[in-house]
Amino acid sequence: MSDDRAYALTLIAFIGSVFSPYYAWARHRGEANPYDHCAINIALYGKDSQRWTMTERSHADLRRSASVLSIGRSQMRWTGHALEIDVDEIGAPIPRRVRGRIRLNPSMLGERSFTLDSAGHHQWTPYSPCSRVDVDLSSPSLRWSGNGYFDANSGTEPLESAFVDWTWSRASIPDGAIVLYDVNARDASNQSLALRFSTNGSIENIAQPPIAALPNSRWGVKRQTRADSGFGSRVIKTLEDAPFYSRSLLDTSLLGARTAAIHESLDLNRFKSRWVQCLLPFRMPRIRSAPGAPSVRKD
Repeated sequence: MSDDRAYALTLIAFIGSVFSPYYAWARHRGEANPYDHCAINIALYGKDSQRWTMTERSHADLRRSASVLSIGRSQMRWTGHALEIDVDEIGAPIPRRVRGRIRLNPSMLGERSFTLDSAGHHQWTPYSPCSRVDVDLSSPSLRWSGNGYFDANSGTEPLESAFVDWTWSRASIPDGAIVLYDVNARDASNQSLALRFSTNGSIENIAQPPIAALPNSRWGVKRQTRADSGFGSRVIKTLEDAPFYSRSLLDTSLLGARTAAIHESLDLNRFKSRWVQCLLPFRMPRIRSAPGAPSVRKD
């Protein structure tokens, strides 16, 4: 993720796409293979430059090695010092291209994982919440640099099996970043994380700030955050407004520092409803492999 207040970009690589209706339908049929449900999701926000891509592909379009991940025409490479991403995707439902290079330069790297559920099926790893991101796109024609983060989620069961909903946010502070994670689990073993990441690589648990109310999204997705006592956080802009998910830019205050934060709310009861599952293919098209396509290659 990168953000310079004028533009914002989110990029997520999915293997076993947790939001894929095709993967959900395959699981119901008992024939689900996560490698058959891969996608590069790009969300670009900015004046006259809105883009959304999430084309699902099968194992024939997936290549992996210790330092490279390729899905379709897009590729991620770890150079040893930075994450370089070449993207070449077509948007949906409006077929507009996103092509170019993104480079994430971490100011710190960590491998500590956090378990989000009582059964230990879901892990979150904030590799580098303090990063610099350089964006150089040819389509649309855009170049900028901004603050960013790099994390990963992994799990061995569908998200909707373990969780009711969650909110998450990441905010820059002068010497690092703060990440807040509030998870409501189906077994009531709820999880709340408030973490301060320093550019020197240290991770510190901080006292949970009090809950700060936010207005619901237009689809009625509940939004709330945490902020310094007495500070009324507000939504600067709703970046993504879906029936089960919202992504927003907030004006907030944490540890006495007024800052902007990227915030997300996820409603998994809404996500698993039949009517939402039927809407998803309009924004998540799928490219099918030809018969006899090779199995996933791991170099």
